[in-house]
Amino acid sequence: MNIDWAQFTPWAALTGGLVIGIATALYLLGSGRIAGIAGIVASPLRAVLERRSLSPETNRLLFIAGLLLAPWVWRLFAPWPTASVDVGTGALLAAGLLVGVGVRMGNGCTSGHGVCGLSRFSLRSLVNVLAFMGAGFATVYVMRHLS
Repeated sequence: MNIDWAQFTPWAALTGGLVIGIATALYLLGSGRIAGIAGIVASPLRAVLERRSLSPETNRLLFIAGLLLAPWVWRLFAPWPTASVDVGTGALLAAGLLVGVGVRMGNGCTSGHGVCGLSRFSLRSLVNVLAFMGAGFATVYVMRHLS
């Protein structure tokens, strides 16, 4: 494995990690809830589908708005990072569905378990993080070395 030193950006990664940590801490302190994105997005959607008022979901809607606005704020200071996807649409759809199934089975997403759960020393989150990281490692190995 080689590190592409020209693309290695430890300060941007550190800054991003600090911003995520501060945001999740503020969300927990302000609302008393964990900043798991799957739950934050699902709750307002559930309220719309059940035709309930969205007013109790205001803080979650603001959090989602922040997620959607963050790339545009980034764009004010730096160019958008380049991204490339080396698989087709079918593989992306399958991957998205598998992630959705995993989120439901694990009772939370990577941000909820990996960022918030581990910082609270949750055993359930540790097991989930080990499971999804292990599955990711295995998938990359199979896709790069066995297919």
